Amino acid sequence: MAGFFSSLIIPVIVCAAGLIMIAGGSRFFDSFIKGAKTGLDTAVGLLPTLVALVCAVSMLNASGAVDFVCEKIAPAAAVLGIPEGLLPLLLTRPVSGSASTAVFSALLEKYGADSFEAFCASVIMGSTDTLIYVITVYFSAAGVRRSRHAFPVAIAVMIFGIFFSCLVCRLFFPRV
Repeated sequence: MAGFFSSLIIPVIVCAAGLIMIAGGSRFFDSFIKGAKTGLDTAVGLLPTLVALVCAVSMLNASGAVDFVCEKIAPAAAVLGIPEGLLPLLLTRPVSGSASTAVFSALLEKYGADSFEAFCASVIMGSTDTLIYVITVYFSAAGVRRSRHAFPVAIAVMIFGIFFSCLVCRLFFPRV
């Protein structure tokens, strides 16, 4: 019964908004159309940036560069307490949300959902973001041209998030 009522929440809200727009004497529909047009203009303006970003991520994955870099930084990561299985996720997470989600899924299949790698990866996925995507898209949409300091700060926060995620997992899941 609760499932039936919860499935009606969105249609009721949409219908109520429509009735308010029709019953109100204001020009709600005109405002809606104006907002939709502005959103479409923003999306069209972001399209070249998104195409370049998707192309770069695809080339990075197809070239085998991620595997090469993971192989080279694995000893340093082991010293720092970062499992080797997380390295592909750590390299793709700052660049692409969809690529990092695919890597996360492969990590869960390889190590299992109850492994230390899976716990760390879950915390990292929940506490970090695709910083290159965010900086590129949001700064482009806002018209920010001078983003010199944003990238180093974002990288520093990302690194802190990775180390803190592994530390938290070691503290809360010591037996895994």
